[in-house]
Amino acid sequence: MKSRSSDSGFTLIELLIVMSIILILSAMSIAQYRNSVTLAKEAAVRSDLYLMRDAIDQYYADKGKYPESLQTLVSENYIRTIPKDPITNSTDSWTTEPAEPVPGSTSTDPGIYNVKSGAPGVGTDGSNYSDW
Repeated sequence: MKSRSSDSGFTLIELLIVMSIILILSAMSIAQYRNSVTLAKEAAVRSDLYLMRDAIDQYYADKGKYPESLQTLVSENYIRTIPKDPITNSTDSWTTEPAEPVPGSTSTDPGIYNVKSGAPGVGTDGSNYSDW
């Protein structure tokens, strides 16, 4: 009687189990990748906001008034360019908040004292992008 040891190979069940494990692992890695891209974009937005707010503060410390716009920070060399919002992929989506008018000041434009993201939606921490 011949032994079947020469008929080595994988059964259909073994192949299906291995393919199922590979599909599950790849689905988990794709979800993790998408989450890491979102987290990286949010970190970039927070960093850009910090740098622009710091530039506004430096402008105020140097000039004694707030800049009229973000473009003023670029033209006065406080920042090189207005950064692109990674969520909206645009430089025009930043929203600015005007400063409080100084009593007795003759200036009609008090300038901007804060900048926020204008991106719609909610971040991974549950807060609106527009609140950052």
